[in-house]
Amino acid sequence: MKWMIASDIHGSEFYCEKLLAAYDREQAGRLLLLGDILYHGPRNDLPQGYAPKKVIGLLNARKSEILCVRGNCDTEVDQMVLEFPILADYAIITEGCRAIYATHGHNYNEDALPPLCPGDILLHGHTHIPKCTEHPDYICMNPGSVSIPKAGSWHGYMTLSDGVFVWKDLDGAVMQRFCLPQG
Repeated sequence: MKWMIASDIHGSEFYCEKLLAAYDREQAGRLLLLGDILYHGPRNDLPQGYAPKKVIGLLNARKSEILCVRGNCDTEVDQMVLEFPILADYAIITEGCRAIYATHGHNYNEDALPPLCPGDILLHGHTHIPKCTEHPDYICMNPGSVSIPKAGSWHGYMTLSDGVFVWKDLDGAVMQRFCLPQG
């Protein structure tokens, strides 16, 4: 199954619509959201097209296709309006024999690792900066931000299919690719 992985929509209807158009274009089977869905947060400027109520409708229409973890800007009141679970601190999915520990990144990240086995992947958002770093015992990845990219990065997402991670901008241009090592 092909996964689309995205983070940090921060209430932007404009960029959420672009993300969902890319999701359809990618023909992914599931959308994994790494938190910060509706609220922009006190440290961020309002993203273009800030309209959290419209984001609610856009995502609820896809509720059966979404797996989500909680970001530092997501709260219980957000769960009251979103029709898919958003309050889990992490989710574990697998790719072959590897576990992918998906989290937002404000609690678990390269400076505060969750329990990982050699070869596992730590997947998180939060920094708004796309990343792929191979460490001796694990790999750390970040899809960047859908609506508020930082450090000169792009509005984007990543896909995972058959052991290949691909970072793309919202128009579908490939920005980076990473093939998982065998084993």
